[in-house]
Amino acid sequence: MPDTAPPGTQTLARGLAVIRAVAGGAGGATDLRTLVERTGLGRSTAHRLVQLLVSEGYLRSGRDGYALGPTLIELGFQALHGSPLPVVARPVLEELAEQLRDTVHLAVRDGDSVLYLDKLPGSRGAEMRSRIGHRMPLTRTGVGMALLLDSAPEWRDLYLAETPVEPGRVHPEDLDAFLARMREYAESGVAMDLEDNEPGIRCVAAPIRDATGAIAGAVSVSATRPYMPAARMRGLNRVVGRAARQVSAGLGHREP
Repeated sequence: MPDTAPPGTQTLARGLAVIRAVAGGAGGATDLRTLVERTGLGRSTAHRLVQLLVSEGYLRSGRDGYALGPTLIELGFQALHGSPLPVVARPVLEELAEQLRDTVHLAVRDGDSVLYLDKLPGSRGAEMRSRIGHRMPLTRTGVGMALLLDSAPEWRDLYLAETPVEPGRVHPEDLDAFLARMREYAESGVAMDLEDNEPGIRCVAAPIRDATGAIAGAVSVSATRPYMPAARMRGLNRVVGRAARQVSAGLGHREP
């Protein structure tokens, strides 16, 4: 529970905390006891908030416990389609997926993470764990690194923050290698996930720019290792970069 809510908004803040606790992915709160533990609310307060949220459709309560409700799905789709990026990008993504038969992603940066806005699954290889609305680390994903190409001052801190805290896990040479890769990607305008995020999964990604020239999103093509050898990844640089420029042009970006 945040303790910095403006005066008069504590009830709203508590309700939002309940929704976030239930939305906690595979580890979301599905019963009242867990909800109380996650939010720090009193049992009676949490129960009243859950009843209201269920009645308004923000949550649902069933045999498997609490889950996000249909109102959030409706609002989520409205928010998704309220942005021009998914609408402009969709035809380009479909063309890429049909041409390559690989998984195609569209993502944006949301705070210190990647947020997936669209996904077209490939027709070969294993299914990937990414999904629309899912978040991933910036420095471990192709789209994340593409989103960071203009943000060199952040590279070091983000890499260290997203590296699992284990004794001896982060070595200077690991950080140096990552920074060297990012400099190379920034120069070429295309980033690569070399199984950094998911074993056996590789991808090529490129940033999408808006009318101001700022990075507004990223597009990627992903496949399992047998379908994504190093030579093919190099060949996809031009294909994915061209797709990203097409979407950028639809957002009003003009190449210098």
